[in-house]
Amino acid sequence: MLKWLLCLFKPRPNRFIQLLIQQAEYTEKGVNALVEYLDNPSEEHAHAVKQMEKEADEIRRILIDELNRTFVTPIDREDIFSLSRAVDDVLDYAYTTVDEMLILEVQPNSFLRRMGSLLRDSAHEVHLGVQRLADHPGVAEDHAVRAKALENRIETVYREAIADLFHRPQDVEHVVEMLKLREIYRHMSNAADRGDEAANILSDIVVKMT
Repeated sequence: MLKWLLCLFKPRPNRFIQLLIQQAEYTEKGVNALVEYLDNPSEEHAHAVKQMEKEADEIRRILIDELNRTFVTPIDREDIFSLSRAVDDVLDYAYTTVDEMLILEVQPNSFLRRMGSLLRDSAHEVHLGVQRLADHPGVAEDHAVRAKALENRIETVYREAIADLFHRPQDVEHVVEMLKLREIYRHMSNAADRGDEAANILSDIVVKMT
């Protein structure tokens, strides 16, 4: 009887937080696959990024459906939607990075590997932040701050990479290669920007919760 009563009054897990955690988890896995691709370009690793992107998109569709069918949400619905979109964008850019590298026949270099490694760390911090949001918002804020710091480091590498491009062109062939790499670098930078936005939204949610 006591066990039944405890189950009855036990707080139910927040459905939206659960979905956001799942989405952040798939995003982290997808970025991990991106890093593996940058270390060892292969169809297997490229497919892994694409698969994670599909799985994350499905979670986002479910989350939006839940939002549309729920009148009262535990967190502002705008924040839920915006956080989900920002996390989704990170993985979208990870996928387009790989996709365009394949299309443009661009090989990974040290700049891409450095940005990929930092992006992986950022995705991990966002994932942890979402996990801690419900029960430990202060810890979630710490992870958001770390994610933002990592975005700054990615942007530093991005600027170094762009500067290196403009020092190298010697002929038309080099210019074409420069344009290809600049496009890929931009995708990585955009992924970092969206990770930064996810961290900002996490921080906003924490402020509203505390």
